Amino acid sequence: MKYLKYISFAFLLLLACSSPKSEKEQINQIIQVQESSIPANVSQLLVAIAEQPGNTQVSLFAMEKLDGEWKIRIGPVAAGIGDKGFADPRQKVEGDGKSPTGMFKLDQLFTYENLVDTKMPFTQSTSEDKWIDDPDSADYNRHVRGETSAKSYENLKLSSDAYKYCMVIEYNTDPVVKGKGSAIFFHLRESDTETTSGCVAVSEKDMLQVLKWLDPDSHPMIVMGDRQTLLNSSVQ
Repeated sequence: MKYLKYISFAFLLLLACSSPKSEKEQINQIIQVQESSIPANVSQLLVAIAEQPGNTQVSLFAMEKLDGEWKIRIGPVAAGIGDKGFADPRQKVEGDGKSPTGMFKLDQLFTYENLVDTKMPFTQSTSEDKWIDDPDSADYNRHVRGETSAKSYENLKLSSDAYKYCMVIEYNTDPVVKGKGSAIFFHLRESDTETTSGCVAVSEKDMLQVLKWLDPDSHPMIVMGDRQTLLNSSVQ
């Protein structure tokens, strides 16, 4: 009987040691791997994680660096990505239906509204605002207001609310490489299963929470990819 007690105790101890890591521990592992690529002036980070390669539904966390330590400020919240999942690092191409893997700046917000509760720079979208996705255009992966000779582009003011809040994810913007993908945004989705053509999309409630939190003085960026890729090596 005494030996049985010892065996039971050993089993419980082994179970405790092998229990799954907490959400906080898992996200901190990813941050540790990516830390060397995060610029020193960055203190706000969105992290979009797919549990498995090919997944189109991901978890999004808002992280803030305080006193040298990254802490979860928002999340996880549900988000949709490209309908083909994440591309392998540096492998995204125009029209592949995949979201890019990597670390990118968050910048200009386009919105249908004239007032937004955010510190981020924003522009009220008009029917003249376009994002060029024609690889042969001189304005490829650029914003244009007004006429364009490009053969294809994204209108930034739609009949739907998808781009009601549409923040530029600075993928393939500096420098722009023709054919490597364009119009990668952080925008809205209408249902909790909706995917995108390569963007990251969340509910309006979650978007408003993130926009209120973001601060350009914190030089916000987004890290995107499937969990194993983000744990294997820096994706910068």
